[in-house]
Amino acid sequence: MGGAHVIDTAVLDDPTGAALSGPHGGFARRHGQAVCYDPAVTLFAALPAVAGSEAWDDLAALVGPGGTAVLIGAYPVPAGWKITWRDDVVQLVDATVAVADEPTAVPLGAADVPEMLDLVERTRPGPFLARTVEMGSYLGVRRDGKLVAMAGERMRLPGFTEISAVCTDPAYRGQGLATRLIRAVAAGVRRRGETPYLHAASDNTGAIRLYEAMGFAVRRQLTFTVVVAPD
Repeated sequence: MGGAHVIDTAVLDDPTGAALSGPHGGFARRHGQAVCYDPAVTLFAALPAVAGSEAWDDLAALVGPGGTAVLIGAYPVPAGWKITWRDDVVQLVDATVAVADEPTAVPLGAADVPEMLDLVERTRPGPFLARTVEMGSYLGVRRDGKLVAMAGERMRLPGFTEISAVCTDPAYRGQGLATRLIRAVAAGVRRRGETPYLHAASDNTGAIRLYEAMGFAVRRQLTFTVVVAPD
């Protein structure tokens, strides 16, 4: 299949805010100018593009004392807040991905969460919590009954769905499992008339090259910041 028709990519500048005011509105928790996902699902939160002290106070009220939030954007973080992680991330959008269902993949759901969490712990693809699986469709590959690779959908916003949690057990790497699962998840996104996108750490040149070879195009760089609210 050819590339999906991209309409309004501006929503990708603030994926969290766009998701929580759109298709993922059911997960949203709001206080004033701040919005976040249910923290059991994921720790992503959003603030206005220009966030003053009132917006940060609203976020503190949402996450609670010592609470954690993941923000997308190069926000100046006010005194009292701690930055525990910050990195530049490349956002890539489906341009010419050859999507294809993967016959060896199986759907993953709530019953598979313990295995999914174990795989995430061993491979570190990014944040994945006990209820992250509720954000979209997840696919996995099993070998001898053991979950050895997975990929799925994270943030869903108008016209776009993020592919995330792409990981493979180290003992099963080099078999193309991640690529096949990305193509399969992308196929499901395309069937809904949406465009797949994903993120990669800007220094993860190997992953970026792989995604570009698959037909994803770099759109822009974003800053991801993990902050902890004042106690």
